[in-house]
Amino acid sequence: MNPKHIPRLSLLLLALVLGMGACTDSGTNSKGNKGGRAGGPREVPVTTAQPKLKDFALEVEALGTVRAKESVDITAKVADRVAAIHFEEGKQVRKGEVLVELDNEEARADLAAAEAAERDSRSQFKRSKELFQTRALSEAQLDQLEATMLANQARVAAARSRLNDRLIRAPFDGRVGLRNVSLGSLVSPGGVITTLDDLSIVKLDFAVPELFLSSLKPGLTVEAQTTAYPNTTFKGRVDSVDTRVDPTTRAIVVRALIDNKDHRLRPGMFMTLQLVRKAGMALMLPESAIVPEDSKHFVFVVADGRARKREIKIGRRRPGEVEILTGVTEKDTVVIDGTLNLHDGTPVATRTESAPQVAS
Repeated sequence: MNPKHIPRLSLLLLALVLGMGACTDSGTNSKGNKGGRAGGPREVPVTTAQPKLKDFALEVEALGTVRAKESVDITAKVADRVAAIHFEEGKQVRKGEVLVELDNEEARADLAAAEAAERDSRSQFKRSKELFQTRALSEAQLDQLEATMLANQARVAAARSRLNDRLIRAPFDGRVGLRNVSLGSLVSPGGVITTLDDLSIVKLDFAVPELFLSSLKPGLTVEAQTTAYPNTTFKGRVDSVDTRVDPTTRAIVVRALIDNKDHRLRPGMFMTLQLVRKAGMALMLPESAIVPEDSKHFVFVVADGRARKREIKIGRRRPGEVEILTGVTEKDTVVIDGTLNLHDGTPVATRTESAPQVAS
């Protein structure tokens, strides 16, 4: 053999050996199913936990507006001039106390005339009854005189009412606001003379999501704060819950009453509050287990080595945890980590982990 041909022969032998190795590997791959799809889908590693019953106090934070227990604008029924002012701005007044007196000379004169006519008709009717007993007066004449007397009595009542309309009184105990009229000024019906607020107790109106409707009831404790008194907490109780849910915000208005004997709280003030209820038991899952889709919520429950998608209803939330209303029980095993790689029926390799304890 020519020595020049030896290197070329060595290269051919090396290529033949490498080709046989590749064929051997390919055969193993096709028959042994190493790394191919013929062996079935892979198991997805996930972490699971079971829902836990835990104490869950109802603590709702909301924003509210202060309103007076009773509030009214003091106005006049008739148009006339102010003759006297009997109140001081910002002072407490009693129910029935005269606040403003309007010019009443004409009303007094009308009342005097009506009372005189009523006295005269009453005297005539009294004498007519005596004449009727002696048959000197017919029954029809007696009835006419009685009707005249009753009409005059009605005129007296009307004149007295017109006179009372010129005495503007406080409809309830409360504190008057700023005065908007002066002596001699002309007031008209509907014109605000001053305001009157009963501040012994104030109402705090606030809105909460409809989610908490089942937990709302009179008597729940309310703790409120305002920037006007930053280091003070005002305590009150829920008095009533509105009968309607706002269809736009899906919230319902709640009214609480707060004692305000020192009159520190004023109508219109803005307050932040916490609505507190005694702790109750709730079925909880970590937030990571919840799979939201549109307006619905799902979890993956592990059964027979596969993940099964199940719809649930959620309730209240707190950091890291969600209340489960329906859909799973304490006996279910739920995927809490690895849900992004799952769909209904995916085989899973589970690793059990207790649900984290999250402080309320």
